[in-house]
Amino acid sequence: MPEIGRRDQEPSSLSADLHYVDSANGSTAQGSPAESIASVYTAREELFRLEDLTLEKATDFGYPTEQTFEQSFGSSNSSEDLEKGVVAPVLVQQQLGANDYERSDALPVIRKGLDTAASYKITHPPDQLPNLPDKRDRRILRRLRYNLLAVYQRLFSVVFIGNMIAFIIEVALHRHSHPFGPPLGNLATAVAANVMGAILIRQEYVINSLYNLFCWTPLWMPLRFRRVVSKLYHFGGVHSGCAVSATAWFILYSALVTKRYADGDFNEPAVIAITYALLALFLALCVFAIPKLRIFSHNTFEAVHRFGGWAAVALFWVEILLVLHSESNTPGTDSFGSLVVQAPAFWFLLVVTFFIILPWIRLRKVEAFPEVLSRHAVRIHFKYSYKNIGNVIGLRITHNPMKEWHAFATIPDADGSSFSLIVSDNGDWTKKQIMEPAHSYWIRGIPVTGVLRMATVFRRIVLVATGSGIGPCLSFLTSHPMPCRLLWSTPNPVHTYGEDVMRAVTKADPEAMIIDTRATGRPDVVALTYHLYLETKAESVFIISNPYLTSKLVYGLESRGIPAYGPIWDS
Repeated sequence: MPEIGRRDQEPSSLSADLHYVDSANGSTAQGSPAESIASVYTAREELFRLEDLTLEKATDFGYPTEQTFEQSFGSSNSSEDLEKGVVAPVLVQQQLGANDYERSDALPVIRKGLDTAASYKITHPPDQLPNLPDKRDRRILRRLRYNLLAVYQRLFSVVFIGNMIAFIIEVALHRHSHPFGPPLGNLATAVAANVMGAILIRQEYVINSLYNLFCWTPLWMPLRFRRVVSKLYHFGGVHSGCAVSATAWFILYSALVTKRYADGDFNEPAVIAITYALLALFLALCVFAIPKLRIFSHNTFEAVHRFGGWAAVALFWVEILLVLHSESNTPGTDSFGSLVVQAPAFWFLLVVTFFIILPWIRLRKVEAFPEVLSRHAVRIHFKYSYKNIGNVIGLRITHNPMKEWHAFATIPDADGSSFSLIVSDNGDWTKKQIMEPAHSYWIRGIPVTGVLRMATVFRRIVLVATGSGIGPCLSFLTSHPMPCRLLWSTPNPVHTYGEDVMRAVTKADPEAMIIDTRATGRPDVVALTYHLYLETKAESVFIISNPYLTSKLVYGLESRGIPAYGPIWDS
């Protein structure tokens, strides 16, 4: 008879409906056999630590054994429910195929006839792995190519250098002008155009359209070409390139406005004040977007970007209108209205304003159905769907729309009428969702396509996930069946994420390599991935993990000539 191992199941408020533990004398008031089983695993730690609970101790305490459990429920498979340590909630029963279950205020109990036999297996890493090939090029060249000149940095450089070329040409063409420098309208146009580019590349409709367009790449195209287009998720380089370029243009604009005001050629004190307020906002937006500052205080970054960005757009509107109004007072110029409609900056700002407002028009609060999987994870179900819910999309949710938003991959249900998210403990906010499950969330805009969508341009892939990274993987595998080998490495996968997730993984890839790092230790993921890459003759590898392991894996594989993809800090 196997020993009962460590349990990660968190005692929930629902468990209190099933039993009552008298902390004064250590006795347990029990009702039905199901209540007895629940009491073993949901008792408070004042009585004993769950880590120390063995079958012998349970017998000494007078708790039900496997035999009494089986006698009570009359099922040969009931011992598995005992080892799970929980009585499955209604949502899990439905997903496992139960047609006969109880609905009550207490935690529902699986009735006789439900086959809960495990259809998954935990894999032990192979003892013998192929030797990794040597990394290509010298170390300094690898660092240059995959770090300093990664695709994100290349996109940033293309945008920024292009702007600087235009910047130099503009200054050179007007170096003898009076007053000195390019016309303010030209500079305002350059600033507004870059702001529009920065906003559009982050807009949900634009992102989804780009993914749909790039995913049309046919499989007969050369692998080298498909490798390049699959780097689409580095589009954040365009966003930051446009933002920094807009700031550079505005610095020149501010300098010329100041000079003309000092020379008496421009007498608008209000414009001067707004100009320096705008300059401060532009600089703050750039500074707080520096990766280290962004990671160190993400909430501050979000607040500065949201409210600072809105304030910058509003002030820019006032700035442009005041400058155009001042120009309309010059003899021989067109009327104020004519100048406004002729100014490209006006139309660019109109587009920017529209796309900033658009997601908030679809702000709404939706009902949620949390399913606590363990003290480390919760699965949140939503009883509605989107048109393209299967396109590996992520949904942003929050309790406070003005404070912070958190994105999670959607996992479509079998009939496509609903979906779920997996949230794991990865900070204060996610921890709260597990410990205090909410029944409603705010969402805005539309779901956004993610990195894994590009896997469809390859014939066969290896998919690597750690922890809750299995969520995006399930989103992809359930909606895009294709030749794929899954490697999932996580501590206590069964106890942390539940048997329904385990079965979903096995259904998506019957030969999935599921590694319990609590039992085997952390494996050499690079070597394991390379092993699966060779074994399956895959064309590429996709990684969904924490930032450190993702970058390590992508570098470790790409530097050996293996196409590898994974979300970056700004994807």
